[in-house]
Amino acid sequence: MALKTLGPKAAAALDQELMSTCAFSIDQLMELAGLSVSQAVYRVQPLEKGRRILVACGPGNNGGDGLVAARHLFFYGYQPSIFYPKRSKNELYQRLVKQLNDLDVPFVDDFPSALAAADHVVDAIFGFSFSGEVREPFPAVIRALEETKVPVTSVDAPSSWNIEEGPPKSGLGSSFMPATLVSLTAPKPLVNHFTGRHFVGGRFVPPSIARKYDFEVPKYEGIDQIVEISPVDQKL
Repeated sequence: MALKTLGPKAAAALDQELMSTCAFSIDQLMELAGLSVSQAVYRVQPLEKGRRILVACGPGNNGGDGLVAARHLFFYGYQPSIFYPKRSKNELYQRLVKQLNDLDVPFVDDFPSALAAADHVVDAIFGFSFSGEVREPFPAVIRALEETKVPVTSVDAPSSWNIEEGPPKSGLGSSFMPATLVSLTAPKPLVNHFTGRHFVGGRFVPPSIARKYDFEVPKYEGIDQIVEISPVDQKL
């Protein structure tokens, strides 16, 4: 089944509709997104391949998804650590941090050292709304993600990529290609430039909303919150 993509305006409008017409709270959507990411990591990085998961979080909703994913990964048996240099003062994010503190999940300041000790990285820095330049302290992080041999799972968008055009043509982020991408709700046009394993996590979108935004919800199996999409099906 071929999946249609959602551009930036449609994706933003869909998020707002989920929180208005569909009565979801942002807490619920972030929990569902983080759960989807954690299941994808469990699929591509089973415990026997290494338990040390470094989660790089940005200051917005994408970072919140990463914080939620880290909590779930802890309960799956992984050893997550969090790089979260620009913490939001929003109460929601503070509660997510508190939940991780209660589990003694470490927050790290030295990204290169943490990366050197990791078996897998979750890139939850920038989401589909990213545009413009990568600002401090994240340029060095993107550079490290470009150069590392450690597999990376990106949340909704590889950080530094444009939602429509994919990776930058040159410079920072131009050679960043994560091993795995988890598209939240529906794929974005950047998937046409992505060559790794691709999962969709959107098992909460009402059929009426999917029809309104002209995309099809993929068939999820059993209790899975994710479904893997073949390269043929994502090229649209």
